[in-house]
Amino acid sequence: MTDRRVTIRIAAMLGLATLVVLLLMGRNPTCPCGWVDLWGTVGTSEGSQQVFDWYWPSHLLHGFLFYALLWLVARRVDLGWRLVIATAVECAWEIIENTDAVIERYREVTISLDYYGDSVLNSASDIAAMWLGFWLARRLPVWASVAVVVGFELLTLWIIRDNLTLNVVMLLYPVEAIADWQAGG
Repeated sequence: MTDRRVTIRIAAMLGLATLVVLLLMGRNPTCPCGWVDLWGTVGTSEGSQQVFDWYWPSHLLHGFLFYALLWLVARRVDLGWRLVIATAVECAWEIIENTDAVIERYREVTISLDYYGDSVLNSASDIAAMWLGFWLARRLPVWASVAVVVGFELLTLWIIRDNLTLNVVMLLYPVEAIADWQAGG
């Protein structure tokens, strides 16, 4: 059994390395608008530039989903190493999500017309959200975890007409009817 502190340090180093990579990719450290705010406004260019945004719950849900998936397929792997695996996947996504190709894809096929990628601050918050979701999934009973996932999916669907499920669908296989509905049609 691995010392949990070792795997937590590895996960933290993966997160920090990701932030360095994002800076080296030319991502803005914070909002180019000139201020740091807790919440970015959806539908504006600062939407994913502040500490939190309406896609933060999706990253929280990543933690729940990674915990569940790793429990199913790697149950015998130490929890700390499952956290490292989940962190590696989340960090890889943060890097991929902030490439020009994926940013353009979001702008072409989703409602995120004003999406210009995340600030490094926002990416740090997204990684922390995944860690929180992973920790909550470990602590909460299964029914409560399912309730959190469904609740956040419904909440973001209602408030911004988008959520993790629709985001994945629209990114991989855009559906015109969904795009029309998201645009308010």
